[in-house]
Amino acid sequence: MKKLLAIMSLISLVFGCKEAKKPEKKDTQVVAEAIIEKDIPFAWEGANVYFLLTDRFNIGNPDKGVQFDQNNETAVLRGFEGGDIQGVTQKIEEGYFSDLGINAIWFTPVVEQVHGSTDEGTGNTYAYHGYWAKDWTAIDPNFGSKKDLEKLVKAAHKRGIRVLLDVVLNHTGPVTDIDPVWPEEWVRTGPKCEFTTYENTTACTLVENLPDILTESDEAVELPDALLAKWKDEGRLSQELDELQLFFERTGYPRAPRFYIIKWLTDYINDYGVDGFRVDTVKHVNEESWSDLYKEASYAFETWKKKHPDQVLDENPFYMVGEVYNYGISGGREFDFGDKKVDFFDYGFKSLINFDLKIDANEDYEKIFKKYSRLLHTKLKGKSVLNYLTSHDDGSPFDKERTQPYYTANVLLLTPGASQVYYGDETSRSLIIEGTEGDATLRSFMNWQDLDSLPETQKIHKHWQKLGSFRRDHPAVGAGKHKRLAKKPYVFSRTYVDGDYKDKVVVALDLPKGKKSLYVKGFFGDGTMLYDTYSGTEVMVSKGRVELDNDYDIALLELAE
Repeated sequence: MKKLLAIMSLISLVFGCKEAKKPEKKDTQVVAEAIIEKDIPFAWEGANVYFLLTDRFNIGNPDKGVQFDQNNETAVLRGFEGGDIQGVTQKIEEGYFSDLGINAIWFTPVVEQVHGSTDEGTGNTYAYHGYWAKDWTAIDPNFGSKKDLEKLVKAAHKRGIRVLLDVVLNHTGPVTDIDPVWPEEWVRTGPKCEFTTYENTTACTLVENLPDILTESDEAVELPDALLAKWKDEGRLSQELDELQLFFERTGYPRAPRFYIIKWLTDYINDYGVDGFRVDTVKHVNEESWSDLYKEASYAFETWKKKHPDQVLDENPFYMVGEVYNYGISGGREFDFGDKKVDFFDYGFKSLINFDLKIDANEDYEKIFKKYSRLLHTKLKGKSVLNYLTSHDDGSPFDKERTQPYYTANVLLLTPGASQVYYGDETSRSLIIEGTEGDATLRSFMNWQDLDSLPETQKIHKHWQKLGSFRRDHPAVGAGKHKRLAKKPYVFSRTYVDGDYKDKVVVALDLPKGKKSLYVKGFFGDGTMLYDTYSGTEVMVSKGRVELDNDYDIALLELAE
């Protein structure tokens, strides 16, 4: 490839051509292999994360049907729709995520959910979303099996994609006609959280009928009779008890509720080598619990890597990103409960989900990029945020009507920090579904049919692919330092340095159609050959500028190979 490009560059210089086509990289496996070989170092600070609802993304096993007789009529989009772990793996193997420039996948929890349904004012609802755990030690058959999860992780790792499990330590599933409440030594059933102080945010139930784990307790408790009976019926009682005995002997922890669940959650790291956790409802749990979780998760990850040296992607430590609802990058490291501030970054979190970008997205590009670059390299240095513009439980997303899909991609994928692509962002999946109540409107099934049949959807998707791949291939985009090079047309640079590795890119936005001259003086020297990955053209820097002639309003410039 490099020899071919060198010849093309020479031809371009000899014959005076301004632009020369560079062969497109169509083989996603080749791209993945380059990443795995560490040609491109992976940095969680600038990761491109794809977030999906397991039940709503893709059906890999249509024959499994709905489990546990969960067939009662539900409110709109509040029952199981058939998406599963196999469906995610299928898309990994097809190269869907690789083509989109994704290097980490986060999917909603897949542990076994409560079997019954509830009606809390939004209509009859089953636990299709995964946040109502019944048994942390089992995979819900509506989503698949442990073998399916193992295959997913291996398929992802083969392509240089990390896997984030969504985990819940704060609460069990709700009480239903067939799902009893956990023992009072394990959970509190009141009062309901008020969110005005630290105490009434942590020592309370998030909503009515969502039993809250007593995560602050160090008192030893017995396992619930219902759980023991379930394990016995499934023929694994002795195995589960033996494993718990070994865990508590090794760690010396008291048999308090949080330590049981921490053991169960970290088993998925021990068994499959998942790379990180997205942690749910962080601010509703006393922060010391997260230090405990991170300690055991890190131990499990290092143990797994020693047992599977041939499957280790890199030396990055275990990753935890937390959902501290309403945390924003503007506040720096601390979250303010009203009467107490907590720096969750000090309790095991490398990153927190950033609720500010959906507001900041209304500003101009430079104001957004400059702000995020400054904060990430000062107050948050060594840490990061996970930016998003739409999500599964934010009823006020940016561009809810999907009228600005290109701008949305530009802001999300070019803002410093890690990016969270919510499934369907890249295909303008509708966020307004008639007849839904609450969050359900955000959780329709992935609109594969639109991607297959609508030219405009395909065009939008291509834009997300180009931007996402550029971000994935260049840590400088998300983890590097930002600098504006020119106001009009708007041109900026990003630079990332990690030891001997250095990555430099230039991006231009809001460009006119036809001929355009981009100012790169002081960043790329005259005679430097650059490649615009968006248009697929190679150019040479002359008099501090590069010249492009196309109808695109964006340029993504990298050093030519």
